[in-house]
Amino acid sequence: MCVDPEYFDVGDDGRLTIVPGSADLRQIVYFKDPGNDTFEKADYPWLARVFVQVQAAGGGAAGAKASANQLVAHPGGTGGGYSERLIEASALGASETVIVGAGGTAGTPTVDGGNGGNSSFGGLCTANGGFGGQVVMTSGSAPTCFSGVAGPLAGIGDVSQGGGASGGSIRLDGGQGQSGPGGEARLGHGGWQRASSGAGGGARGFGGGAGGALARDGDSVNGTPGNDGIVIVWLFA
Repeated sequence: MCVDPEYFDVGDDGRLTIVPGSADLRQIVYFKDPGNDTFEKADYPWLARVFVQVQAAGGGAAGAKASANQLVAHPGGTGGGYSERLIEASALGASETVIVGAGGTAGTPTVDGGNGGNSSFGGLCTANGGFGGQVVMTSGSAPTCFSGVAGPLAGIGDVSQGGGASGGSIRLDGGQGQSGPGGEARLGHGGWQRASSGAGGGARGFGGGAGGALARDGDSVNGTPGNDGIVIVWLFA
């Protein structure tokens, strides 16, 4: 009997069996660079199905600017949405456009943070980017607080979820306050909040929102960018 030894084996007893692992997960492809790329089905002639994980990018955070003896603190950016889907090879086009969202830009001292970019695998699996943190608090010394930013809605997939909301900010007086943390993502964590002058913490992993900035006593600080998204394609024979 002639068989393909990559996939089949004929045992001493004459039985035809599948080589362990040959008809299961064969490869994992990671798309990490923000922008457009292409998945070509012809590159994998043995392909039976793909499991796709799509993580959108997180939102950036605004900067902050305070007058002398006053304080400003802002919310963070939200996390990007996440979707996943199991797709049979027969449902794939000859090529599928892969988009990896870029993290939202950091705002300057009086400018909002940018929104994170959407990520997608063709039109079959999509996730929405996180929203940027906004300039919401004016310079002052009176107690005040502001809500965080709601995360984006779910995209398209067998399992799909929106990104995590960011935390709100609070001012107790002209010298004490706290900015808001960045929103969580399925494949990343939001940046930490601040209780001293400076940009908020950067997110970790993929898709997390940036922590909010805080400024006091004449300080002027820029915000923090959100984290990029990622698309992961698991290839099964």
